[in-house]
Amino acid sequence: MTDGAFLFGSGHGSIPAMEPLSPEEIARYQRHILLPEIGGAGQQKLKAARILVIGAGGLGAPVLQYLAAAGVGTLGIADDDRVSLSNLQRQVIHDSGTIGELKTESAAFAIARLNPHVNIIRFEERFSSESARRHLSGFDLLIDGSDNFETRYAAADAAEQAKVPLVTGAVGRFDGSLTVLKPYEAAADGTLNPAYRDLFPEIPPDGLIPACAETGIVGALTGVIGTLMAMEAIKLITRSGEPLIGRLLLYDALTTRFDTIRYKRRKT
Repeated sequence: MTDGAFLFGSGHGSIPAMEPLSPEEIARYQRHILLPEIGGAGQQKLKAARILVIGAGGLGAPVLQYLAAAGVGTLGIADDDRVSLSNLQRQVIHDSGTIGELKTESAAFAIARLNPHVNIIRFEERFSSESARRHLSGFDLLIDGSDNFETRYAAADAAEQAKVPLVTGAVGRFDGSLTVLKPYEAAADGTLNPAYRDLFPEIPPDGLIPACAETGIVGALTGVIGTLMAMEAIKLITRSGEPLIGRLLLYDALTTRFDTIRYKRRKT
């Protein structure tokens, strides 16, 4: 697509901030509302939130499913791909009946079945430096579930310029990682939070890191990392807990081991 977005769901346009929860929504989100860290106010923040997700694939699938289930009011999906049979081993938001469909369309209908209170904005094109401003307009959080470095750097640069928090993750054969970026804000010590390029200064040369189509990937791994990305987004929206800002979380599926690496702003 080149003409912007499609709206899909129970309504059109933005959702007013702190809109009251309906009796049905109170019943649906009861387990959230019982949590002191979220409560009714936090659930209203989730309802008012507008999150753009890059990719409706391995990482994007659990991100979209859990954020929709959590009651995020508006979800944007940016993806230009179609569902293929080989996707179904890990991209669980799609199914055998949606093979050949646009992933944005397949994901939108799956979300509608899961939670009719969620509005979906579909961008049926690849997220890029050229389209970033248009895609990000009106969203207050960006989640990057892409599978290539060009998109990851474009997402990081766009989010930093727009002063929008970014949750970004990546997966390999049996390992994955994720972090949260808010480089436009200062840490407790007064120094600016690190940016994506402080963690990964340059795009790796073509061919250095092969794609999963060449090396393979265990499907459940994308569920682990994607679910963690959704959790970070919920924390950011509800202002609960400590997001992974300045910390890179690493997961090794073969040893069932999590490690955290701290990183800082590079000195210039």
